[in-house]
Amino acid sequence: MADSHLHDLSKLRIDRSAKPETRNSAGGRTMAWVLGVAAIVVIAALFFFFRSAVSSVTEVDTHTITTISPAQANAVLTASGYVVAQRQAAVASKGTGRLVYLGVEEGDQVTDQQILARLEDNDVRAALAQARAALNYERANLNNAQAERVEATANYERMKKLIAEQMVRQADFETAEARFKRATAVVEAAEASIGVAQAAVNAAEIVLENTNIRAPFAGTVLTKNADVGEIVAPFGASSTARAAVVTIADMSSLEVEADVSESNIERIKPGQPCEIVLDAYQETRYPGVVSKIVPTADRAKATVLTKIKFIERDERVLPEMSAKVTFLNSEASTVMTTGTKKIVVPPSAVVTRGETKAVFVLREGSVVETPIETGNFIGSSLEVLRGLNAGERVVLNPPADMATGAKVKQRVK
Repeated sequence: MADSHLHDLSKLRIDRSAKPETRNSAGGRTMAWVLGVAAIVVIAALFFFFRSAVSSVTEVDTHTITTISPAQANAVLTASGYVVAQRQAAVASKGTGRLVYLGVEEGDQVTDQQILARLEDNDVRAALAQARAALNYERANLNNAQAERVEATANYERMKKLIAEQMVRQADFETAEARFKRATAVVEAAEASIGVAQAAVNAAEIVLENTNIRAPFAGTVLTKNADVGEIVAPFGASSTARAAVVTIADMSSLEVEADVSESNIERIKPGQPCEIVLDAYQETRYPGVVSKIVPTADRAKATVLTKIKFIERDERVLPEMSAKVTFLNSEASTVMTTGTKKIVVPPSAVVTRGETKAVFVLREGSVVETPIETGNFIGSSLEVLRGLNAGERVVLNPPADMATGAKVKQRVK
């Protein structure tokens, strides 16, 4: 019985031969499985959270609030165009040569026939000197021929008297007469030669003058296209030569040239008042008037070129500036320079909340419902009497459930 008791106690002895890894392997696998499941749960939760956050941002179209002038309330049509000098010239030389003098820079004021530049003229001056020397030679020949004619004329007159008295032979008289006629012909030939020589001098003087590049009218230098030392030629006769030396424009002839659609041209007529706004100075309004409707259409663009003359302008108006032209009705001329600008908003941005009208103003990625007071329609826009400022952005066609604090982003077009 004692042996049986010892045998049972031996079962409780710890087996020191078993390895720790073997004993703990099952528990480690369990822990790794639990951690993996937890990580998957966390990732899934984050995924659904962010997707929910992203899906809560509404894509919207926006509009920036602008102001219009009182004259624009009478707008008939708007068009875009550019400021163009109606009197402008690319000044080039009549001859080919090296530029040795250039007396103007961009922005300089020039007068009519002012020398702007000069070409090298040594060879031309030499040719002129030769032509003048030839002229002097022909004049000397004329003097000699005239002296000979004087002597021949006197002898001829004397022989006529003697032959009448039969005091000389007929042969001597005929000799004197022939000499007189020959002397007269020589004088006429000398006079003709002087004309030829004078023409050569005039031609050489013109060639010399052509080395001077003059302003064709009074204006302002817009661009300088060549520098001293470069070769210039008429119309750029050589690929390595300059054509125009400078470009000048008469700034008093500045007008806006705008393309008006064929379908709207009947709404425009000469003398119609306009308002001109340059993209460079959008806060300045220049009064204008339709000066000309060019009597032809552009087949490719289906437009008609219309020219608008400035009634008032300042020195900031420059050629090639882009401009927007608002064509006004006849009553607009009395309010073009009076009154204050008005704030307008597209009707699609306005919502009605009971008896109150409001818009949703975009601020830092969310919207704020803003009550406004509206006036009359100005064209296709609605006048805002109070509640909005120029430059603010409002949501167009806001959803019916939109409220203050809603997250929005600009729709990509």
